[in-house]
Amino acid sequence: MKFNKNKIFLSFLTFSFLSFLFFMNFSFVHATNVEEKGEVSLDNPLETDSPQIFIGRIIDASLGIVGSLALLMFVYGGFIWMLASGNSERVEKGKNILFWATVGLVVIFTSYIIVHFVIFELIGAPGTGS
Repeated sequence: MKFNKNKIFLSFLTFSFLSFLFFMNFSFVHATNVEEKGEVSLDNPLETDSPQIFIGRIIDASLGIVGSLALLMFVYGGFIWMLASGNSERVEKGKNILFWATVGLVVIFTSYIIVHFVIFELIGAPGTGS
């Protein structure tokens, strides 16, 4: 069975984008407290006034996305290895993908620990960041 890599990648990209749109929590800004004078006040869409917590949330979200990519690399490396059909080059390629995905996951966890320590222990941001 011959796979077209571009077609598989495009399908995966489309699926990922549609999944992102489906699970995304859209929070639109809306005006409240409209008074007779025409003054308008807006709710804070960030739900926090602390820049440390906001930056921590951005970093947590980006680390979550990168962690998901590491999981996809594990699956991809496993498929390459399983579908090698005895081809030693493809087996080695699958093993290398799994090895580097593991290294990437260690880097992701380490960066998460460092960021969490800096944001909440050194800077002293309130809350847990979640």
